[in-house]
Amino acid sequence: MSLAAFVLLGVTVLVAAFVQGSAGMGFAMMAAPIVSLVDPALIPVLLLVLMIPLNSYVAWRERNELDWRGVRWISVGRFAGTFLGLWILLVVSLYQLSLLIGISTVLAAVVALLAPAFQPNRTSLAAVGLVTGITETSTGVAGPPLALAYQHQSGPTLRATVAACFLVGELISLAVLGLGGQIDGGALLAALALLPFLVLGSFASRFTHHRLDGPLLRYLVLAFAIVSGVVVIIQA
Repeated sequence: MSLAAFVLLGVTVLVAAFVQGSAGMGFAMMAAPIVSLVDPALIPVLLLVLMIPLNSYVAWRERNELDWRGVRWISVGRFAGTFLGLWILLVVSLYQLSLLIGISTVLAAVVALLAPAFQPNRTSLAAVGLVTGITETSTGVAGPPLALAYQHQSGPTLRATVAACFLVGELISLAVLGLGGQIDGGALLAALALLPFLVLGSFASRFTHHRLDGPLLRYLVLAFAIVSGVVVIIQA
């Protein structure tokens, strides 16, 4: 990896960590298209490893607002979806994976942007978990379905619950990917090298997260995801 590519990834990770720490979503949507432009082979392991400390911090920071019922049902569906995601990862090429990342990012962001308000029940929460299991294990992106489920809840509830769901899902995905022989040292070393950028972005979010409880940043994140996804599709 060239120095320019590393700096690009570092800045992307820093900004994405700040956005997710502030708004509760956006890390994978922002980072996955850029990472796939630099090196598709780093997907999804790099994102999954980096999101573990990020989501641990966010979930702990606003733990009093966690929706434990939602975490439970989403995690049930998430476990089942993981195996479908692994199957996708095993059968598609890096070129196809780049297209999948771009298309799934754009479609998920558009759905999350346009969906009307609703109160999720057990069935819808489990369905959200199933979809996130498929998309996160295969591409590292899982935020849009979770954002769709919690986008009309309070900021603290969205951030804490989505972070907890991410954390459970990331551990499941990494375990399944490890058993499937899909984890290599290159992605782990890249994650370690990018960790300082993640820490800086997460730390910066502590000064802004309590100010964000409205739709503006959500719209900006989803718009960025759409543009990034389109760029990946065009390049692929």
